[in-house]
Amino acid sequence: MIQTSLKVTGIDHVVIYTSDLPRAKRFYTGLLGMTVAHENDRQCFLHCGNRQQVALFDAKSYGVEMRGNTELNHMAMRLEAGEYAEVKARLEAEGCTVSGRAADPNCLYFEDPDGHRLQVITPAEQQGQH
Repeated sequence: MIQTSLKVTGIDHVVIYTSDLPRAKRFYTGLLGMTVAHENDRQCFLHCGNRQQVALFDAKSYGVEMRGNTELNHMAMRLEAGEYAEVKARLEAEGCTVSGRAADPNCLYFEDPDGHRLQVITPAEQQGQH
């Protein structure tokens, strides 16, 4: 069994689907004091603490039907250490089905035992965009 130890250093971002991206952006920036990290016409990443973000995703752009309080997409966590291959092997050794994303070669997606979608980001990726 692979003994690579994983240590999460914080929440990188949480994705929330919204039916109205401009309205949601106004709510989170105006009321909650978050600031824009980066955005495009489908998503808006907001700073909400020390290197933590809330990502607002336009539901229509992703083909998501809004169903009230079920729009949380995934939780992304930064890892203190670990290379992509060793982290992937460690997760798979625990029975996780792991997938990645071509644009973010150090991002790994998997599910917890209850089926919640999780993402870990290895240190090399933390220097770039999410």
